[in-house]
Amino acid sequence: MTESDMSKSTTWEMPSERLTLNFGPQHPATHGTLRVEMELDGEVVTRATPEIGYLHTGFEKLAEHMNYNQFICVTDRMNYLSPICNNLAFALSAEKLMDLEPPKRGQYERVIMAELTRISDHQVAIGMQALDIGAFTAFLYLFQEREKLYDIFEMVTGSRLTTTYTRIGGVMRAMPDYCIAKIREFCAYFPRVLDECETLLNRNQIWLGRTVGVSAMSAEDSISYGLTGPCLRAAGVEWDIRKAEPYSSYEDFDFDIPIGKEGDVYDRYLVRMEEMRQSLRIIDQALNNLPDGPVNVDDAKVILPDKDDVYNTMEGLIHHFMITMQNHGADIPEGEVYVPTEAPNGELGFFIVSTGGREPYRVHARPPSLYNYQIFQPTLEGRMLSDAVAIMGSLNVIAGELDR
Repeated sequence: MTESDMSKSTTWEMPSERLTLNFGPQHPATHGTLRVEMELDGEVVTRATPEIGYLHTGFEKLAEHMNYNQFICVTDRMNYLSPICNNLAFALSAEKLMDLEPPKRGQYERVIMAELTRISDHQVAIGMQALDIGAFTAFLYLFQEREKLYDIFEMVTGSRLTTTYTRIGGVMRAMPDYCIAKIREFCAYFPRVLDECETLLNRNQIWLGRTVGVSAMSAEDSISYGLTGPCLRAAGVEWDIRKAEPYSSYEDFDFDIPIGKEGDVYDRYLVRMEEMRQSLRIIDQALNNLPDGPVNVDDAKVILPDKDDVYNTMEGLIHHFMITMQNHGADIPEGEVYVPTEAPNGELGFFIVSTGGREPYRVHARPPSLYNYQIFQPTLEGRMLSDAVAIMGSLNVIAGELDR
């Protein structure tokens, strides 16, 4: 055997070995109980199979055994980062079914609280995404301001997280003057925090390397997958339900719809940052033009009595008991309704089927997290394992809303 034959016979190639591992459901970067079974070739993800259902709680089935106001506290738990937006989406569908329209003051207060909730949700989304990638300072900046919002929520509703603020026909109570002062104080200071975060991230080479071009989606593909909210607008689609199909007096406010170009992780971050600024604009207009008058409809069969009356008068106690415990509430007509709303993650709506009676016959939610999560697999496969946390953070998937 010649020397050349020996060299050919001893040629050796590294065997390709695939590694299968679980990403979640306990991993902190999965933002909830999400499990993804991954197949890796080195650090390249060749296959990613999401498995959902670890946080299925039967929210929609529970609605069949509760009256319309009772179910509002369940919607808090669906997306626990934006509970007031969940409350509002269900209340609007129920009110359309009952042909109710809250007074103008109540609609404006709903808008103020919903936009504060949108800011709070985006703070968590961007803060946790930055933390996952390694930008710890931006996380601290945003979460410090989030605590201020939770203080405001507690002042207005009595609760910090699961607020149950909305009622069918209005809200739980009018916003006190000292809360309005706190909201104005927050709106005046928060833009400085946004500027500081953008200074930290927008031209940070590590941040750009981890986000630019990652999980890019075209406008056509985004629409095809049913994406909504920041994920859709990041792809250049100018669609916002608050402008396209206004509800709760959103037609009274002037604000812009931020859009991106590439539909990647970086554009989703930029869209959320600008949306927080637009939310501040809406809140400022609502506070400056806050109407006088009641916050609830004048219908004793729909609105629960004031707590002071319940605790201190026999009539108030009987009124509360008759609506809550007995079938003496409003006459709910038969029918089917759906009202879309612009939640922080995208289109959120509740489809309600009524056959009469105090409980809905069927309730089905249209959760934006379920639709947005669809693109995790196709945009991750073929990329590095480290891209998984960046993509997941940009989608802001909430498992309670995803699984329901």
